[in-house]
Amino acid sequence: MANLDEPLRKVLGDKTAKVLEKGLDLATVGDLLHHYPRRYAHRGELTPLSGLADGEHVTVMAEVVKVQGRTLTRNPGYVLEITVTDGTGQLKLSFFGRKGSYRPEKELAPGTRGLFAGKISTYVPRSGNVQRQLNHPQYKVVAEKSAEQAAQEWADEIIPIYPSTKGLAIETIGTSVGMVLDQLDLPADPMPEALLRRRHLIGLREAYEGIHRPKSWDELGRAKARLKWDEAFVVQTALAQRRLAAAALPATPRPPSFGGVLAEFDARLPFELTKGQREVGDEIAADLALEHPMHRLLQGDVGAGKAQPLDAEVLTPRGFRRMGDISRGDEVITPGGEVTVVTGVFPQGERDVYRLVFSDGTSVECDDEHLWAVEGDGDSRVVATRELRCDLLAKGEWYVPRIEAPELDSLQDRPDDPYELGVRLGEAGREGVPPGYLVAPVKERRALLRGLLDAGSTAGGFVSASEQLAEDVAWLARSLGGFARCRPASKAGYWTTAVALEKAERKRIEAIEYVGREHVQCISVAHPGRLYVTDGWTPTHNTVVALRAMLQVVDGGGQAALLAPTEVLAQQHYRSITAMLGDLGQAGQIGGAEHATRVALLTGSQGAKTRKAALLDAASGGAGIVVGTHALLQESVQFADLGLVVVDEQHRFGVEQRDALREKTGGGRPHVLVMTATPIPRTVAMTVFGDLETSVLGQLPAGRSEIKTHVVPPERPAFLARTWERIREEAAQGRQIYIVCPRIGEQEGDEGDGQPVEQEPDRRSPLGIMELLPRLEELLAGLRIGVLHGKLHPDEKDAVMRRFTDGDLDVLLATTVIEVGVDVPNATVMVIMDADRFGVSQLHQLRGRVGRGSLHGLCLLVTDAEPGSKARERLDAVASTTDGFRLSRLDLEQRREGDVLGAAQAGRASSLRLLTLQKDEDVIRDAREEATALVEADPELKEHPGLAAVLDTLLDEDRAGFLEKG
Repeated sequence: MANLDEPLRKVLGDKTAKVLEKGLDLATVGDLLHHYPRRYAHRGELTPLSGLADGEHVTVMAEVVKVQGRTLTRNPGYVLEITVTDGTGQLKLSFFGRKGSYRPEKELAPGTRGLFAGKISTYVPRSGNVQRQLNHPQYKVVAEKSAEQAAQEWADEIIPIYPSTKGLAIETIGTSVGMVLDQLDLPADPMPEALLRRRHLIGLREAYEGIHRPKSWDELGRAKARLKWDEAFVVQTALAQRRLAAAALPATPRPPSFGGVLAEFDARLPFELTKGQREVGDEIAADLALEHPMHRLLQGDVGAGKAQPLDAEVLTPRGFRRMGDISRGDEVITPGGEVTVVTGVFPQGERDVYRLVFSDGTSVECDDEHLWAVEGDGDSRVVATRELRCDLLAKGEWYVPRIEAPELDSLQDRPDDPYELGVRLGEAGREGVPPGYLVAPVKERRALLRGLLDAGSTAGGFVSASEQLAEDVAWLARSLGGFARCRPASKAGYWTTAVALEKAERKRIEAIEYVGREHVQCISVAHPGRLYVTDGWTPTHNTVVALRAMLQVVDGGGQAALLAPTEVLAQQHYRSITAMLGDLGQAGQIGGAEHATRVALLTGSQGAKTRKAALLDAASGGAGIVVGTHALLQESVQFADLGLVVVDEQHRFGVEQRDALREKTGGGRPHVLVMTATPIPRTVAMTVFGDLETSVLGQLPAGRSEIKTHVVPPERPAFLARTWERIREEAAQGRQIYIVCPRIGEQEGDEGDGQPVEQEPDRRSPLGIMELLPRLEELLAGLRIGVLHGKLHPDEKDAVMRRFTDGDLDVLLATTVIEVGVDVPNATVMVIMDADRFGVSQLHQLRGRVGRGSLHGLCLLVTDAEPGSKARERLDAVASTTDGFRLSRLDLEQRREGDVLGAAQAGRASSLRLLTLQKDEDVIRDAREEATALVEADPELKEHPGLAAVLDTLLDEDRAGFLEKG
């Protein structure tokens, strides 16, 4: 028999145990049992081959008629192609890998009958005939006499799919789990028996069986309920214990002062703080003045006035979008490849705009105050465009650093193998890359680029007869963090793209040119690095003010430490803060301001001389703000009077590290401010960050007006009639209207513009703009109506949009093509037909097209979704708020399960794997109540030794410390 602490080698043998430990860091029986399946497959009913549809998940029974292997062109890979039939049609099975490496070659000979499961895809070979295929299907060989019985059993089976890694088969994990369960010897259940009865939870042994070997979906549900409870309860017990311990610790109050560095800093701000920003600042200031430690979570931050033109591009997980179309709550990507959230959008009016021209032929436009993180002559700093212009005149050289390859996905279908598509396009050299492949995951973009370069490269680089294809190759290279420059070749009609990936060059700033006056805006992002990616895959700096709390502590005679999880991020913090403070951060230097302080940087890789100076600044109190990594917490680092620790959301520091901080504060406890990039609800904040007070910056950006949203339902026909009346009233006042449909509707099955359209059985097709147009010409007779969709010629689209922008059209009837690229302050009404066919984020983006000026906006969500349906509930929720924080949570609930707990854990892989914060708030709330009561009665868990042991096993000190956040 095996207990949870038993090494896997004693149960599974050395060979399998080594594979599991190397691949997944699973060393004990408990580690393996807590490696839960990430999903479960249910093969379902058998489908005849004649009835297969593209994209459908199917299970078929068929006989192998042909087995053929071939080596891929320009690639050492190998594909095994097996043709099967059931008498009604044929289907091709494709297995990719190395020759001789697949079981199918040995098990699926011609004449063999089997069951095959997977997702149908279609492709068009050179013959031109459309063929259906399954790539890497699951399969099972069946004997003729037992085919029907085997088919039924195989279709009904619930199959756990485990997270795996390269070189470790999922089957190995499943087999190993089965062996462990057969020998498992558990001690008494660690949860109090009364609690289990009260919460109707099953025993732990039954839960392990149900999660790994469920015989029914009900059994699986009961197992998940118990194991989710354990995860929530362990976290809440740890937090309850630490709340009791923290309540007794003192902190030095740091009340606001007048006439100090904070007041002078505020006086220099190039913008006026919003009401929300002032309120949050007041909350933090009041907390810092108390005699017990502040524990506050700040969601969002304050944007400043450095700006780019509205048609500049910003990189998002779905590709580039216009700066003018970015809204608060949108996701954007940092140069490090991470996804962060826009916390503010700040229109800055009309300003002088300059163009930075780079050595790879790309360029970026911005105002003279825009900040750039640049490198030059061994120096890295954040400088304004104005400073760069002056320095370039003095023959200075500055470079923009490379970006990391970000994960992107346009969510468009990509039926072709990326490498083979690249080879085909590269050999032809006359056709651009389909957009869906340009905005694909890193692995697919890399395979596509490899195929293009394998087929189209010469000694001089990639050669193409198509300028578009040449630019696409450059686009792919830059998206992967590389360098690319596209030029016309010497031979007329050809283009050459030079590409460097492994040792990519930095982009040199070659010139800065004056462009003219343009409307500009800036955004603030929540990531502590304050960087995002703009035109030409160029890193740019987002200026935010996260200093006011630190400066208040400095005015109170204390110091503030800003902890970052990586050296790169710490350096970015340091450059950003020193740039924002200017002479207020130059105490003791020539030119330093009267009330100035100093900013020190302390990281593990600094040279001895630089590190010694930083340590002296911290210990003497000369540096009011000290920025660094975990190096700040070492014994050698001393502070004169540490009053505030600012932690970004990725930082992890546990009990021992907090003890070190307490020693640096004279045995007390510093105030703690945690900044998060993700807008999250209160319950999630308490679960992830402990019992922090939460502050949210959620005010409308400056210059934006209120937008009212209403659902126009089928049970109230008069509401729809009123919609058309309201449109006529707005047009009579000289205002303009958008009407959006899910599809174009020119022909049957045309969904339009590549946008996903929800389609349910027995429902009519979504409304198309070409179907609605004749009706609108009657309902809105006399109004000037324009039509816009993605399949129009670019010149036509530009002409229609120009007429609408110039006020020559009253109504713009469009698909979601207007979700981006449109900024018409005179537009006041947005009517979205079949609104239930759109996602939350799309509805929010479309709604953001109105209310962009001084006029209030109105958004009408027309739907035939029935009251009480999920679609109707979603629309009612969207109508109830324009708060990006609430909508981001709703969007997560609609689209995917949250992974906040799993992503937030320190050290080894998290043990908190099943709890989904968006869906399990009731579990978290109940666990919090039970844990608080239990800890108040038994703070050290002396009466619950089993629970104490589980707490130590599942939630080590670093994780517990991270959850409490200081």
